[in-house]
Amino acid sequence: MADYHEDGVSSEAKNFSRALKSLKEEVEAIDWYNQRVDVADNEELAAIMAHNRDEEIEHACMALEWLRRNMPEWDDALRTFMFTSGDITTLEDEMESGEGEKKNSGGNSDLGIGKF
Repeated sequence: MADYHEDGVSSEAKNFSRALKSLKEEVEAIDWYNQRVDVADNEELAAIMAHNRDEEIEHACMALEWLRRNMPEWDDALRTFMFTSGDITTLEDEMESGEGEKKNSGGNSDLGIGKF
């Protein structure tokens, strides 16, 4: 594949590249659909394109979750910045200093379900 910048890229790195490219393509499709919804003068067509946009959002989230599960750096960054409140630009510093509080999507503490 000519898409790799180095020769001899491992299978794992190729999978990461595939996931990243898929995420990029999904985000691009979200943007395109969103622009079309914004300018559509037909309500039914706008609703269809909004539905398509939302499907692309689901696909992007799936790729992002795969990256989170398979690259620890993604997991660390997402846990720092996602589903939080406050100034996004200071979250990392607050976490490192111990001043910040990590939150999950429900705002509840981890119940430990499924952990050994």
